[in-house]
Amino acid sequence: MTKHLARRFGSRGTVPFFGFASAIALLLAFSLAGAVRLDAQSQAAANATPPSFEVASIKPNHSSTPNRFFRMADPSRMTITNMPTKDLIEFAYHVQPFQVSGGPGWINSQGYDIEAKVDDSLVAQLQKLSPQDRSDQFRLMLQSLLTDRFKLKLGHETKQLPIYNLVVAKGGPKLTPTTVPATPPPAASANEQPHPRGPQMMMSPGRLTGKAVEMSFLAEALGRNPALEGRLVVDQTGLKGKYDFTLEFAPERDIPMPGTNDRPPMPAGADGPPPPDPNAPSIFTAIQEQLGLKLEPAKGSVQTLVIENIEQPSEN
Repeated sequence: MTKHLARRFGSRGTVPFFGFASAIALLLAFSLAGAVRLDAQSQAAANATPPSFEVASIKPNHSSTPNRFFRMADPSRMTITNMPTKDLIEFAYHVQPFQVSGGPGWINSQGYDIEAKVDDSLVAQLQKLSPQDRSDQFRLMLQSLLTDRFKLKLGHETKQLPIYNLVVAKGGPKLTPTTVPATPPPAASANEQPHPRGPQMMMSPGRLTGKAVEMSFLAEALGRNPALEGRLVVDQTGLKGKYDFTLEFAPERDIPMPGTNDRPPMPAGADGPPPPDPNAPSIFTAIQEQLGLKLEPAKGSVQTLVIENIEQPSEN
Protein backbone atom coordinates (compact mmCIF):
# COMPACT_ATOMS: atom_id res chain seq x y z
CA MET A 1 0.00 0.00 0.00
CA THR A 2 1.09 3.52 -0.62
CA LYS A 3 0.33 6.66 1.18
CA HIS A 4 1.17 10.00 -0.36
CA LEU A 5 1.08 12.27 2.66
CA ALA A 6 -1.05 15.12 1.38
CA ARG A 7 -0.66 17.79 3.98
CA ARG A 8 -3.96 19.53 4.37
CA PHE A 9 -5.01 18.62 0.84
CA GLY A 10 -1.81 20.09 -0.60
CA SER A 11 -1.34 17.28 -3.14
CA ARG A 12 -3.14 14.18 -4.28
CA GLY A 13 -2.64 11.25 -1.98
CA THR A 14 -3.98 7.81 -1.32
CA VAL A 15 -4.55 7.24 2.33
CA PRO A 16 -5.24 3.59 3.12
CA PHE A 17 -5.58 2.87 6.91
CA PHE A 18 -2.35 1.11 6.03
CA GLY A 19 -2.30 -2.04 7.48
CA PHE A 20 -2.62 1.12 8.95
CA ALA A 21 -6.32 0.92 9.31
CA SER A 22 -5.42 4.29 9.90
CA ALA A 23 -2.94 5.40 7.50
CA ILE A 24 -3.63 7.35 8.60
CA ALA A 25 -6.76 6.38 10.17
CA LEU A 26 -5.14 9.07 12.03
CA LEU A 27 -7.75 8.16 14.54
CA LEU A 28 -7.32 10.44 17.53
CA ALA A 29 -8.68 9.12 20.80
CA PHE A 30 -11.35 11.28 22.41
CA SER A 31 -12.49 11.15 26.01
CA LEU A 32 -16.17 11.03 26.90
CA ALA A 33 -15.90 14.54 28.30
CA GLY A 34 -14.74 15.83 24.95
CA ALA A 35 -11.11 16.27 25.95
CA VAL A 36 -8.76 15.16 23.20
CA ARG A 37 -5.96 12.76 24.16
CA LEU A 38 -2.83 11.68 22.36
CA ASP A 39 -3.00 8.18 20.94
CA ALA A 40 -3.11 5.69 23.80
CA GLN A 41 -0.31 3.69 22.23
CA SER A 42 2.25 6.27 23.37
CA GLN A 43 1.05 5.81 26.95
CA ALA A 44 1.23 2.03 26.62
CA ALA A 45 4.75 2.32 25.28
CA ALA A 46 5.83 3.96 28.53
CA ASN A 47 4.85 0.81 30.43
CA ALA A 48 6.34 -1.80 28.10
CA THR A 49 9.23 -2.25 25.71
CA PRO A 50 7.86 -1.04 22.37
CA PRO A 51 8.49 -3.01 19.17
CA SER A 52 11.27 -1.84 16.87
CA PHE A 53 12.52 -2.45 13.36
CA GLU A 54 15.22 -5.06 12.91
CA VAL A 55 17.30 -2.69 10.79
CA ALA A 56 16.77 0.74 9.25
CA SER A 57 18.62 2.89 6.72
CA ILE A 58 18.17 6.67 7.03
CA LYS A 59 19.50 9.16 4.46
CA PRO A 60 18.75 12.85 3.86
CA ASN A 61 16.89 13.53 0.62
CA HIS A 62 18.50 16.37 -1.33
CA SER A 63 16.18 16.30 -4.35
CA SER A 64 14.06 19.29 -5.32
CA THR A 65 10.87 17.30 -5.78
CA PRO A 66 7.94 18.11 -3.48
CA ASN A 67 6.71 14.50 -3.68
CA ARG A 68 6.65 12.53 -0.45
CA PHE A 69 5.74 8.89 -0.08
CA PHE A 70 4.96 6.43 2.65
CA ARG A 71 4.88 2.83 1.39
CA MET A 72 3.89 -0.35 3.11
CA ALA A 73 4.30 -3.01 0.43
CA ASP A 74 3.78 -5.76 3.00
CA PRO A 75 4.12 -6.19 6.78
CA SER A 76 7.86 -6.85 6.45
CA ARG A 77 9.08 -3.45 5.29
CA MET A 78 8.42 0.27 5.52
CA THR A 79 9.69 2.69 2.87
CA ILE A 80 9.58 6.46 3.40
CA THR A 81 10.70 8.97 0.77
CA ASN A 82 11.51 12.65 1.36
CA MET A 83 9.59 12.91 4.64
CA PRO A 84 10.48 15.72 7.11
CA THR A 85 11.05 14.67 10.69
CA LYS A 86 8.07 16.64 11.99
CA ASP A 87 5.80 14.66 9.67
CA LEU A 88 7.31 11.44 11.01
CA ILE A 89 6.59 12.55 14.58
CA GLU A 90 3.01 13.44 13.68
CA PHE A 91 2.41 10.02 12.19
CA ALA A 92 4.24 8.05 14.87
CA TYR A 93 2.34 9.74 17.71
CA HIS A 94 -0.96 10.06 15.85
CA VAL A 95 -1.26 13.84 16.11
CA GLN A 96 -1.86 16.82 13.86
CA PRO A 97 0.72 19.52 13.00
CA PHE A 98 -0.45 22.06 15.59
CA GLN A 99 -0.04 19.45 18.35
CA VAL A 100 3.76 19.39 17.92
CA SER A 101 5.90 22.37 18.95
CA GLY A 102 9.58 23.13 19.46
CA GLY A 103 12.62 21.76 17.70
CA PRO A 104 15.05 23.28 15.17
CA GLY A 105 14.04 24.45 11.70
CA TRP A 106 15.44 21.41 9.88
CA ILE A 107 12.67 19.16 11.21
CA ASN A 108 10.34 20.95 8.76
CA SER A 109 12.69 21.52 5.82
CA GLN A 110 14.93 18.43 5.57
CA GLY A 111 13.28 15.35 4.11
CA TYR A 112 14.59 11.85 4.83
CA ASP A 113 14.53 8.56 2.96
CA ILE A 114 14.03 5.58 5.27
CA GLU A 115 14.13 1.86 4.51
CA ALA A 116 13.15 -0.14 7.57
CA LYS A 117 12.89 -3.94 7.81
CA VAL A 118 10.73 -5.83 10.29
CA ASP A 119 12.16 -8.90 12.01
CA ASP A 120 10.92 -12.11 10.36
CA SER A 121 9.47 -13.41 13.61
CA LEU A 122 7.33 -10.27 13.95
CA VAL A 123 6.10 -10.34 10.34
CA ALA A 124 4.08 -13.49 10.94
CA GLN A 125 2.39 -11.84 13.92
CA LEU A 126 1.62 -8.64 11.97
CA GLN A 127 -0.06 -10.62 9.21
CA LYS A 128 -2.61 -11.90 11.70
CA LEU A 129 -3.55 -8.46 13.02
CA SER A 130 -6.42 -6.25 11.96
CA PRO A 131 -5.50 -3.18 9.91
CA GLN A 132 -5.91 -0.90 12.95
CA ASP A 133 -3.79 -3.09 15.23
CA ARG A 134 -1.10 -3.40 12.57
CA SER A 135 -1.13 0.37 12.21
CA ASP A 136 -0.56 0.77 15.94
CA GLN A 137 2.42 -1.58 15.82
CA PHE A 138 4.09 0.34 12.98
CA ARG A 139 3.53 3.61 14.80
CA LEU A 140 5.26 2.16 17.87
CA MET A 141 8.17 0.93 15.74
CA LEU A 142 8.53 4.39 14.23
CA GLN A 143 8.51 5.88 17.73
CA SER A 144 11.40 3.56 18.63
CA LEU A 145 13.26 4.62 15.48
CA LEU A 146 12.84 8.31 16.28
CA THR A 147 14.04 7.77 19.84
CA ASP A 148 17.05 5.68 18.82
CA ARG A 149 18.26 7.38 15.65
CA PHE A 150 16.97 10.95 16.03
CA LYS A 151 17.49 11.05 19.83
CA LEU A 152 13.96 12.37 20.13
CA LYS A 153 12.74 13.34 23.59
CA LEU A 154 9.22 14.66 24.03
CA GLY A 155 7.35 16.51 26.74
CA HIS A 156 3.56 16.77 27.09
CA GLU A 157 1.35 19.81 27.58
CA THR A 158 -2.44 20.12 27.80
CA LYS A 159 -4.00 23.26 26.37
CA GLN A 160 -7.54 24.61 26.15
CA LEU A 161 -7.91 25.33 22.45
CA PRO A 162 -10.67 26.11 19.95
CA ILE A 163 -11.87 22.95 18.18
CA TYR A 164 -14.71 21.92 15.90
CA ASN A 165 -17.24 19.23 16.69
CA LEU A 166 -18.41 17.29 13.63
CA VAL A 167 -22.14 16.66 14.13
CA VAL A 168 -25.12 15.54 12.05
CA ALA A 169 -26.87 18.52 10.46
CA LYS A 170 -30.59 19.17 10.54
CA GLY A 171 -32.24 16.83 8.04
CA GLY A 172 -29.85 13.94 8.72
CA PRO A 173 -26.68 12.63 7.06
CA LYS A 174 -26.32 12.41 3.28
CA LEU A 175 -23.75 9.62 3.28
CA THR A 176 -23.70 6.43 1.24
CA PRO A 177 -22.89 3.20 3.08
CA THR A 178 -19.69 1.81 1.60
CA THR A 179 -19.72 -0.58 -1.32
CA VAL A 180 -16.22 -1.80 -0.48
CA PRO A 181 -16.42 -5.43 0.75
CA ALA A 182 -15.01 -6.10 4.19
CA THR A 183 -13.32 -9.29 2.96
CA PRO A 184 -10.31 -8.76 0.66
CA PRO A 185 -10.16 -10.58 -2.68
CA PRO A 186 -8.28 -13.90 -2.70
CA ALA A 187 -4.53 -13.82 -3.30
CA ALA A 188 -3.52 -14.04 -6.95
CA SER A 189 -0.87 -16.64 -6.16
CA ALA A 190 0.20 -18.93 -3.36
CA ASN A 191 3.12 -16.58 -2.58
CA GLU A 192 0.96 -13.48 -2.26
CA GLN A 193 -0.23 -12.54 1.21
CA PRO A 194 -3.76 -11.07 1.30
CA HIS A 195 -4.11 -7.82 3.19
CA PRO A 196 -7.16 -6.65 5.12
CA ARG A 197 -8.99 -4.04 3.08
CA GLY A 198 -9.19 -0.70 4.84
CA PRO A 199 -10.48 2.82 4.21
CA GLN A 200 -9.00 4.90 1.42
CA MET A 201 -9.04 8.64 0.93
CA MET A 202 -7.95 10.81 -2.01
CA MET A 203 -7.07 14.39 -1.13
CA SER A 204 -6.48 17.31 -3.50
CA PRO A 205 -7.20 21.06 -3.41
CA GLY A 206 -10.96 21.47 -3.32
CA ARG A 207 -11.80 17.76 -3.30
CA LEU A 208 -11.94 14.94 -0.76
CA THR A 209 -13.03 11.45 -1.84
CA GLY A 210 -13.45 8.59 0.62
CA LYS A 211 -14.07 4.86 0.38
CA ALA A 212 -15.06 2.78 3.42
CA VAL A 213 -14.30 5.76 5.70
CA GLU A 214 -15.35 5.98 9.34
CA MET A 215 -16.41 9.35 10.72
CA SER A 216 -13.39 9.62 13.02
CA PHE A 217 -11.10 9.39 9.97
CA LEU A 218 -13.15 12.01 8.12
CA ALA A 219 -12.97 14.33 11.14
CA GLU A 220 -9.18 14.06 11.26
CA ALA A 221 -8.86 14.72 7.54
CA LEU A 222 -11.12 17.77 7.71
CA GLY A 223 -8.99 19.21 10.50
CA ARG A 224 -6.06 19.38 8.10
CA ASN A 225 -7.78 21.86 5.80
CA PRO A 226 -6.31 25.39 6.11
CA ALA A 227 -9.80 26.94 6.30
CA LEU A 228 -10.19 25.42 9.78
CA GLU A 229 -7.12 27.34 10.98
CA GLY A 230 -5.42 24.46 12.74
CA ARG A 231 -8.38 23.41 14.87
CA LEU A 232 -8.86 19.79 15.80
CA VAL A 233 -12.10 18.25 14.54
CA VAL A 234 -13.80 15.85 16.94
CA ASP A 235 -16.28 13.26 15.68
CA GLN A 236 -19.55 13.77 17.54
CA THR A 237 -21.83 12.38 14.81
CA GLY A 238 -22.60 9.11 16.56
CA LEU A 239 -22.42 7.40 13.14
CA LYS A 240 -20.74 3.98 13.46
CA GLY A 241 -20.71 2.76 9.86
CA LYS A 242 -18.27 3.13 6.97
CA TYR A 243 -19.17 5.39 4.07
CA ASP A 244 -18.26 6.35 0.51
CA PHE A 245 -18.41 10.04 -0.41
CA THR A 246 -17.03 12.87 -2.51
CA LEU A 247 -16.75 16.35 -1.01
CA GLU A 248 -16.06 19.32 -3.33
CA PHE A 249 -15.35 22.77 -1.93
CA ALA A 250 -13.48 25.99 -2.64
CA PRO A 251 -9.77 25.56 -1.84
CA GLU A 252 -7.98 28.07 0.32
CA ARG A 253 -5.87 29.73 -2.37
CA ASP A 254 -4.10 32.26 -0.13
CA ILE A 255 -2.96 29.86 2.57
CA PRO A 256 0.28 27.93 1.88
CA MET A 257 -0.08 24.20 2.26
CA PRO A 258 1.96 22.93 5.22
CA GLY A 259 4.67 20.44 4.34
CA THR A 260 5.42 21.90 0.90
CA ASN A 261 8.37 24.04 2.06
CA ASP A 262 7.00 26.88 -0.08
CA ARG A 263 7.60 24.87 -3.23
CA PRO A 264 5.11 25.24 -6.10
CA PRO A 265 2.21 22.78 -6.05
CA MET A 266 2.06 19.83 -8.41
CA PRO A 267 0.45 20.93 -11.71
CA ALA A 268 -3.05 19.70 -12.51
CA GLY A 269 -3.28 17.00 -15.11
CA ALA A 270 -2.32 13.39 -15.53
CA ASP A 271 0.38 13.57 -12.84
CA GLY A 272 -1.40 15.97 -10.50
CA PRO A 273 -4.77 16.56 -8.87
CA PRO A 274 -7.72 17.67 -11.01
CA PRO A 275 -8.30 21.44 -11.00
CA PRO A 276 -10.70 22.64 -8.30
CA ASP A 277 -14.09 24.12 -9.18
CA PRO A 278 -13.77 27.93 -8.85
CA ASN A 279 -17.50 28.18 -8.07
CA ALA A 280 -17.50 25.54 -5.34
CA PRO A 281 -18.92 26.46 -1.89
CA SER A 282 -16.80 26.90 1.24
CA ILE A 283 -15.82 23.73 3.02
CA PHE A 284 -18.29 24.57 5.82
CA THR A 285 -21.19 24.87 3.38
CA ALA A 286 -20.07 21.85 1.36
CA ILE A 287 -19.97 19.58 4.42
CA GLN A 288 -23.54 20.52 5.30
CA GLU A 289 -25.00 20.45 1.78
CA GLN A 290 -23.15 17.42 0.42
CA LEU A 291 -22.64 15.22 3.49
CA GLY A 292 -25.47 16.30 5.78
CA LEU A 293 -22.96 17.07 8.52
CA LYS A 294 -21.95 20.28 10.29
CA LEU A 295 -18.89 21.79 11.95
CA GLU A 296 -19.76 23.45 15.28
CA PRO A 297 -17.12 25.61 17.04
CA ALA A 298 -16.26 24.59 20.59
CA LYS A 299 -13.38 24.46 23.07
CA GLY A 300 -11.58 21.36 24.26
CA SER A 301 -8.55 20.15 26.21
CA VAL A 302 -5.96 19.20 23.63
CA GLN A 303 -2.82 17.30 24.56
CA THR A 304 0.27 18.47 22.68
CA LEU A 305 3.85 17.30 22.27
CA VAL A 306 6.86 19.53 22.96
CA ILE A 307 10.18 18.55 21.37
CA GLU A 308 12.76 18.77 24.15
CA ASN A 309 15.61 17.17 22.22
CA ILE A 310 16.23 15.98 18.68
CA GLU A 311 19.33 15.39 16.56
CA GLN A 312 19.94 14.78 12.88
CA PRO A 313 20.62 11.07 12.39
CA SER A 314 23.89 9.76 11.02
CA GLU A 315 23.60 8.18 7.57
CA ASN A 316 23.73 4.42 7.15
